[in-house]
Amino acid sequence: MEAFSSKDMAMQAQKKILSRMASKSVAQMFIDDNSSEVLDELYRVSKEHSGNRAEAQKVVKNMIKIAVKVGVLFRHEKFSAEELSIAQEFRKKLHHGAMTAISFQEVEFTFDKSVMINLLSDCRDLLLKLVEKHLTPKSLDRIRHVFNHYSNPELLTHLYDPQGNLWSNLSKICSGLNRMIEEGKL
Repeated sequence: MEAFSSKDMAMQAQKKILSRMASKSVAQMFIDDNSSEVLDELYRVSKEHSGNRAEAQKVVKNMIKIAVKVGVLFRHEKFSAEELSIAQEFRKKLHHGAMTAISFQEVEFTFDKSVMINLLSDCRDLLLKLVEKHLTPKSLDRIRHVFNHYSNPELLTHLYDPQGNLWSNLSKICSGLNRMIEEGKL
């Protein structure tokens, strides 16, 4: 006889509904203003760099979907002790990545794209390891899509060019990341 769990069914429904509703207005219900501003700037960076509005929207939408799904999994305590350890490692790596991104922006001539690419790749791999048993292959592909998009060497070089047209976006992103760190959210 197949085991039925209304709690599991409710969690699956939440993940499905929330992933279908991953728009800016819905995201604002779950994401604070500061995080929303950072997401907006990441969208602008993607759009400006790629010249493709649809792709930029897809990347940010995927980011929101993944964040919501991971949040649902945490809320429903679906992670094992080992996975929670991976989550902690991911959080530390993400914090380190944010601090590095800020430092590269604040201190001239320190940007090293290989360092950023490695940090983003490490974050991607940890997040995939965390959720691989819980999310569909399509969701795992969304994670890869987001991290691969932002670890693109040309995008990073363009973003960290002090004379480039993305520098003001980077400044706003770093300002938002700084606030998240100060508030203990990152």
